[in-house]
Order: sequence, then structure tokens, then C-alpha cells
Amino acid sequence: MLFLGMLKQVVNGTAQSKASSCRKLVLPLQFLGTSQHRIPADANFHSTSISEAEPPRVLITGGLGQLGVGLANLLRKRFGKDNVILSDIRKPPAHVFHSGPFVYANILDYKSLREIVVNHRISWLFHYSALLSAVGEANVSLARDVNITGLHNVLDVAAEYNVRLFVPSTIGAFGPTSPRNPAPDLCIQRPRTIYGVSKVHTELMGEYYYYRYGLDFRCLRYPGIISADSQPGGGTTDYAVQIFHAAAKNGTFECNLEAGTRLPMMYISDCLRATLEVMEAPAERLSMRTYNISAMSFTPEELAQALRKHAPDFQITYCVDPLRQAIAESWPMILDDSNARKDWGWKHDFDLPELVATMLNFHGVSTRVAQVN
Repeated sequence: MLFLGMLKQVVNGTAQSKASSCRKLVLPLQFLGTSQHRIPADANFHSTSISEAEPPRVLITGGLGQLGVGLANLLRKRFGKDNVILSDIRKPPAHVFHSGPFVYANILDYKSLREIVVNHRISWLFHYSALLSAVGEANVSLARDVNITGLHNVLDVAAEYNVRLFVPSTIGAFGPTSPRNPAPDLCIQRPRTIYGVSKVHTELMGEYYYYRYGLDFRCLRYPGIISADSQPGGGTTDYAVQIFHAAAKNGTFECNLEAGTRLPMMYISDCLRATLEVMEAPAERLSMRTYNISAMSFTPEELAQALRKHAPDFQITYCVDPLRQAIAESWPMILDDSNARKDWGWKHDFDLPELVATMLNFHGVSTRVAQVN
């Protein structure tokens, strides 16, 4: 009887405790993945707010890659130099270091990442740290750590501190069973590279955190990105950047994809503008968390033909890399980005002729040809 009386008191006390707490629902955010870190069960996911009139405080991870520096420049013009912090694990060049705030950030170090977000009052986070397709296949374990474990850390920090999070996906998220011409936003994906698998994981985890915890997650599937002032980063579409470097150097280029391999492409200024536009879009206008975006689609031979209009002596040869060719053939030839155009007004500026003229002008090829003529 004494035991039953004690048990009754415990049950009644528990019931009263539940009744008193039913006015405030606290969702314990358990980390999903291989990381040891957990967000505290009593975390307030909406503890950080920013006035609509106040510019966002921005952190860019993996900022020394192909897109990070250009994005930082665009955002600093928009929101002020001191409001945009570039980060990476590499030492920045002098011109990047002196152009605005830079911090060391290892996305695999959860504690350090959290400190950066808190100490700098970050409200927007652009997560660009990733190993690309061909490089990832050469080091799968490192790609898994960077592309998946690093993502988990970023998702947890963003959810805990109510940070608006952008993580890019790419055409690499599609696979050989996906529709290729065109590929819609929603379809079978099933990629066969660690890079592609990690990007599908990114899309699904971001959407899950949006529905489960209210994380403002936004994502664009980039096509191949072509930029004039950065070196290729190990992606399968990098031939479309390398070809202009080769044209400027010696007028010849050896392509590692077959001449008729069609892939979607975009000039970097369109890509960066799309990224800013989707981050600024009112939440009510977004019907999905991940959108395709596209601008043009061409083959190596079509690109070479467009280049010869400016440099008639340019020559292209082909030495096909079986790994890269297999990857390219598993990707879409054209992306259907009609939802992005409808929902938040996406519109590209650069088609193939404008792309070629801009790239050659940057590298000085057009000027040299004009002088010879």
C-alpha cells in the first residue's frame, strides 16, 4: 500500500507537470546523421530576429571557391562591406582579404561554426563548402565528410539561431534514370556520384528541416557555371571554363567530353543574381524549397563554333575521360526552370553569344584578334 501511494503521487505530479507545460510546445531538435553534436532540447529556434529595415548579416562558407568571392562582392554592394563575412579553410589572397571581413571557418568543427554565427550575429548563411563531382569520386570519404557531415552542422546551427540558409544543388543531383530533355523540378533523381548523392541529401534534409523545424531553407539547382576570373574547381562542366583559358593562352584546347555532349550552362553573373533574388523573395511566393534555374544549353562543339566567330584560328581536339563522360551522360541536357520564372520572376541575361563575347573580352582574345586583322 505504501508503494502504491508513492506511485500515485509520482503519477499525479507528472500529470500536473504536463498540464502546466502544455501552453508552450518545445521541439527537441535531434541531429540526424553521423555528427556527435546535438542542438540542446531547450533551444529557442526563433530567439534571433532581424528588423526588415536592417540589412542581413551574412556568412559565406567555402568562400574561396568559384562562386564565393563574386557573391561576397555582390552582397557587399547591396548590404554594405562589413555585413558580409567570407570564410574558408584556405588562406585568402591579399586582394580578397583586404576587400572585406574574412574568417577561418571549418564546417566540420561544429563548435567553431556556432561561435562565428553567434559572435557575428549572422542572419543569412550561404553554404558553398563542397567537393565537386570529379574530385569527389577521387576521394569519396572526404567528399562524404565535407558534403554531408558539414551540411548537418550547418543545418543544425541555422535551425538553432533562426538563420535563413541557402545551400546550392546542381544538375549533379540527377541521375541516368532522370528525364534529360528537359529535367523538371520534381522527378526521379538517383545520381551515381557521391557529389550527386550528397546534393539529393541536401535537398531532402533542407526540406525536412523546413517542415519539421521551420528553418527558412532555400536551394537552387545550378547548371554548369562559367566565370572569367576564377579557376575551375574539379567539376565535369569545367571544360566550358577551361576552353577560354586555353583560347587566350595558345588558341588550342583538348576537351575531355565528347563533342556532342549537351549540358545546361549559365554565366556567373546570372547565377549570383539568381541566388540573391531567391534569398530576397517573399516566403509566400516560394512554392518549393528547391528550384531548377537555367539559361542556355550547348555542346563542346557548339561552344567552339561560337568561339571561332571571334578567334577563327581556334582549334579543339577531344581526348574523352570515361569517368567525366559517364557523369555528363547521367545529367540533364536541359533544365526546366519554369517554376522559378513563375514564382519569383527568374530571368537570365546571358545566352551563348553574350557569354562567349564576355569571356573572350575578359581574357583579351577579342582584342588580340582585332589587332591582327
